[in-house]
Amino acid sequence: MTENEFCSCEIIHQDTVREVAAGLCARDEYVALASLFKLFGDGTRVKILHALELHEMCVCDLAALLGVTKSAVSHQLKALRLANLVRFRREGQIVYYMLADDHVKRILDIGFEHLREE
Repeated sequence: MTENEFCSCEIIHQDTVREVAAGLCARDEYVALASLFKLFGDGTRVKILHALELHEMCVCDLAALLGVTKSAVSHQLKALRLANLVRFRREGQIVYYMLADDHVKRILDIGFEHLREE
């Protein structure tokens, strides 16, 4: 970084600082949001979420789709479930997973839209 990229003045814009401070969240909300976004930092988890955006699926089908073990898929689904990103329903002995709500779909859609921008 060059010197031109830093503010060298001693004057603080108190009105701006107060206005922005009033709009900020509590620290624990930022920590929780960072933890949520960490879950999107793993390609396998994002691929699971995208697959579940397209259709609800069971662990066996997700494992076949991803080419990984059922145990690996179950591990990822547990993390996603604990973060309230996926939910499940049971039909007999089969457990089907789906996105928890439309917010998760919007996060994925906005992320892909951002990546595809020119």
